[in-house]
Amino acid sequence: MSIAGRPARKSTQHTAARRTPVRRGSSFRRTRKSWLTRLLQYVPGWVIWLLGTAIAIAYVVFFTQVVLHFAMPRLASIGLAPEPSNYPVRGIDISHYQERIDWDALANATLSGHKLSFVIMKATEGSTLADHYFEKHLQKAKDKGFVCGAYHFFIPNGKPETQARFFISRVKLRKGDLPPVLDVEKSGRLSVCELQRDVRVWLDIVEKHYGVKPIIYANYSYTKKYFSTPEFASYPLWIAHYYKDELEYQGNWAMWQYTDRGSVEGIDEYVDCNVFNGTRMELQGLCLP
Repeated sequence: MSIAGRPARKSTQHTAARRTPVRRGSSFRRTRKSWLTRLLQYVPGWVIWLLGTAIAIAYVVFFTQVVLHFAMPRLASIGLAPEPSNYPVRGIDISHYQERIDWDALANATLSGHKLSFVIMKATEGSTLADHYFEKHLQKAKDKGFVCGAYHFFIPNGKPETQARFFISRVKLRKGDLPPVLDVEKSGRLSVCELQRDVRVWLDIVEKHYGVKPIIYANYSYTKKYFSTPEFASYPLWIAHYYKDELEYQGNWAMWQYTDRGSVEGIDEYVDCNVFNGTRMELQGLCLP
């Protein structure tokens, strides 16, 4: 039937389907796979696992060797860097950079609960440069009862004989003082053999004058590269290796400079802090007879 004047309505299912508008929302859109997803479909599982492991290792190495490398000096400056705990004999080394020192306060200063036992100070550099605070520092340190030492900053391009004689002319060590120290931080253009040769010249001249084997100071990598050979085995080693719980050097060593951003009472500036690998009696046994 139909209402007058109107055509009959067709209510079949096919007609309704044809008249329903096509919805173009996102829920009807066909999901396209990314190029990475399509690529991973063809990669074996063991390759994906290996790649993930390599990325994780790279992240750990980057964090520990790069991020912490630059962050540790800042952490050390606020007292958050590792502090060696099993070494009761402590000391500092100073130069003209520590101009103002309250020696009364320093005499009572402690590092990790241990009173300072020794102070080593810069005396000379190269063939002509003398630290103008050396004599003052030396006398003040002796007055306060510290075991004292002096070091020479080695210049690889200078004549080692001249540098040795210059050090001898400026430094009068006496009974109870630490052996003279050769500070080797630069190699210049010298090969390993050439640097070792020149260092031996300085050491031989200075040892003959003071009657005791000098101490060799160098950082961790320099020590392994230049001074781990048998010809240097009889020399006490003073190794700089910062922000570590323990010194990683496998050979024998006498002292360890564990930070260049230490803080002690009596000195406003940062100061190098050290431990001696032994007892106070053994420290005295290392000194000039």
